Amino acid sequence: MTALAAMAHSTLTDPHGFRRRGVLFVLSSPSGAGKSTIARKLLEAEPDLAMSVSATTRPIRPGEVDGKDYHFVDLEKFRAMANNHEFLEWAHVFGNRYGTPRAPVDADLDAGRDVLFDIDWQGAQQLHQIAGG
Repeated sequence: MTALAAMAHSTLTDPHGFRRRGVLFVLSSPSGAGKSTIARKLLEAEPDLAMSVSATTRPIRPGEVDGKDYHFVDLEKFRAMANNHEFLEWAHVFGNRYGTPRAPVDADLDAGRDVLFDIDWQGAQQLHQIAGG
């Protein structure tokens, strides 16, 4: 068991009955700086770490899987999600929209799982405002 997994296990089974809430981990840098590579390595090393899956309006690329790489939605659906406050953060980048759906992240955190984000600086600022206070 890795150190992070051991820590999560010990706090989930706290003898005082306290339940551990998950922690947000944010990887944020300009596009092409290696966030995805670092995220992949962390997820391989820590199987209890959850990856947030962003929604996007950009077209699916060969080899990508809807729901795994991104949630691919059209512009109308994305706008509806934004208007309904269904995103923790969202941004308009290079002609497409990207956002982190709130519900799956909240479910992981409530279950005591840590969640890893691979987002740009705009998303990191919004996430800090919403979740970091």
